[in-house]
Parts: sequence; C-alpha cells; structure tokens
Amino acid sequence: MAAMDPSLLQEAVEGDSTALRTLLEHFGGEVRKRISGRIDKRWRASLDEDDVMQVTYLEAFLHIDQLTSRDSASFLAWLTRIAENVLRDAVRGLSRQKRPDPARRVHAALGPDSYVGLLECLGVTTTTPSRETVRHDAAAILQTAVARLPGDYETAVRLYDLEGLPISEVAARMGRSVGAVHMLRARAHDRLRQDLGSASQFFSGSA
Repeated sequence: MAAMDPSLLQEAVEGDSTALRTLLEHFGGEVRKRISGRIDKRWRASLDEDDVMQVTYLEAFLHIDQLTSRDSASFLAWLTRIAENVLRDAVRGLSRQKRPDPARRVHAALGPDSYVGLLECLGVTTTTPSRETVRHDAAAILQTAVARLPGDYETAVRLYDLEGLPISEVAARMGRSVGAVHMLRARAHDRLRQDLGSASQFFSGSA
C-alpha cells in the first residue's frame, strides 16, 4: 500500500476532517480485509465488516488527536487496533446476549433508578452507604455525562441502558445491526467511565 504524505497525517491530527476522511478512504479497505476473517459465522446474521468499519471510523474521528506517530504504517496499525477493539466489543455483547442477565430490569421510562443501574453497569465505585443518596447523585451526574456522548453513542445508551428496550428494538430504531449497537454501547460506556472518573468523588461521602 502506498504511503501517504506525512503532512496529511499532521493535518488530520490537528483537526482537519477532510484530511482524516482522505486517510480513512485510503487505509480503510486494508483494515476491512484484516478483520474480514475474524467474524465467526455464529455472528454473521448480526454483524458484518461494514458494521465494524462504521464504528471504527467514528472512533477514529473521536480519537485522532491521540495519534502520536506521523507515518503511514503507524496510522494503519492504529486504525487496525481500533477495528479489532470494536469487533471484540461486538462479540462480547453478542455472547452476553446469548446468556441474558436475569437481574437486568426493564425500565418503562427514564428515572433515577435507571441511572443507578447504568452506574452499576459501568462499575463506578462509591463509598456512599445510602442507595438513596447515590440514586439522586447518579441521576444528576449521569444525565450530564450521557448528554455529552456523540450522537449514536448517546442513543444506544438511552434506549438500551436507560429505557430498557430489547437490543433488537434498539437496532431497529437506530437503523443499525445488533452487532453495531453492541459496539456503540461498549464505546459509549468507555467514554462514560472516563468522564465519570474525575467526578467519582462526588459519589463519596456520608448518607
């Protein structure tokens, strides 16, 4: 594969979306080939390479500023790692779907309890002994954090984690495959954990 002009990489890292699109168009096909043989036939009805690449491109736009090397080989390796990670997220989600958690509660509407459930799913720890305190604190903080998520990430979390819709219905509403929803939700959870990391002390204290 032909190398790209290093200046294009620099422009992309500095926020030039046109430069990044050019890079993705150039390297995306190679990344797609690299992951094409890694999707088990069990998941083919719910996931394909296009699903993986769509989320990979979204992640690239969100994290291009973290790319430290400015050469074609490094960019290709970076983009491949993103694709491998989102594929892993999809497989994990689909595997869990085969073994649904009986404790998962379906919520009829948004409310403090649904935010507490999301907080627990994210694994954010708290030393606050009172669930009632956490219930109100979590709702306030998570509402803000969820609202800051990129569009599709926010939608996946709101529909599945907060409204409790079945994954198939979430996929239908979003016009995405079930596998893609699992990827978007996993990426959203990662961003929420990062966002809540600096706010986790807010959950500490006495009842």
